[in-house]
Amino acid sequence: MSVQWYPGHMNKARREIEEVMTQVDIVIEVLDARIPDSSQNPMLNTLRGDVPVLRLLNKKDLADKTRLDLWLEHWRGSETVLAHPFSTLDKADVAKVSQWVSQMVPHRGSAEKPIRAMIAGIPNVGKSSLMNALLGRRVAKVGDEPAVTKSQQKLKVTNGFQILDTPGILWPKIENPDASYRLAVTGAVRATAINYEDVALVGLKFFIADYLDSLVTRYKLKEISADPYEVLKVIGSKRGALRAGGKVDMHKAAEVFLNDVRTGAIGPYVMETPEMIAHEERLVEEAKAKKEAERQARLAAAVPQRQQAINRAYRNAQATAQVESTEQVHTIQQDENTDDKQ
Repeated sequence: MSVQWYPGHMNKARREIEEVMTQVDIVIEVLDARIPDSSQNPMLNTLRGDVPVLRLLNKKDLADKTRLDLWLEHWRGSETVLAHPFSTLDKADVAKVSQWVSQMVPHRGSAEKPIRAMIAGIPNVGKSSLMNALLGRRVAKVGDEPAVTKSQQKLKVTNGFQILDTPGILWPKIENPDASYRLAVTGAVRATAINYEDVALVGLKFFIADYLDSLVTRYKLKEISADPYEVLKVIGSKRGALRAGGKVDMHKAAEVFLNDVRTGAIGPYVMETPEMIAHEERLVEEAKAKKEAERQARLAAAVPQRQQAINRAYRNAQATAQVESTEQVHTIQQDENTDDKQ
């Protein structure tokens, strides 16, 4: 699966972030607790430099706490990163945001010098819901489709705390194909950009391997195949995703399964661990290195060919010059002979 994003939109978002980053004291990055790494934005990590970041692992009620703790431990100890499980629906969590921000930016927070925070994150992670919760009123459009936030807004939370929203952005090309699928399984990618059945099969493969009991309980499975396709067929038949003649409609079955995954009906889960991501990143780097080595080899192989072409062109030019020189000599001799006869 390949997810592509429009370069023009990305360049605009990059310029906006670069401009805003010079004005903010802290970044509040909203992440999906089910995919703590895949829901990060590499561009944001690069552009923020040493600006501290508060990572809110949103939708914590849908996440497996044990795996979530692995990520909290992974980031613990960093001077510029503070991470907390979070839910925009939990008033206690929302109330703690000001406290967490003050912890990261202790030198500001007065009416004269308010803490200036930028809220950022990929589409559909809950940025707008966070803004609305912090401000206690509906100021940002909320929807279950990605990229409903269209423009920047600067708003006052308290006299000592201001927030600046940025558009929901994803990178133009996701180098790790596994991350692409995880984004699709959790719903961060528009439905028009994915093949439901493919994504459902990837999701089922993950649940069979990591959360088998949740699958068995949700769909009342007496026995389960190791083949995700067969499991999807069973889910479709059990949930009424049938065509005429009793044949399973695999697209509808995929929709049923993915809806259960995204709403938490199957149960809490986290699709990635720090160790797993480190392994995938090594594979991506190895693939890039191999591709670059192949490119260099093609260039090296092309050098002799180009040199041979240059040599041939030189020899042809020399031969042509020799012919022209011989013809000129003949012409001069003929002219001299004619003069002698006269």
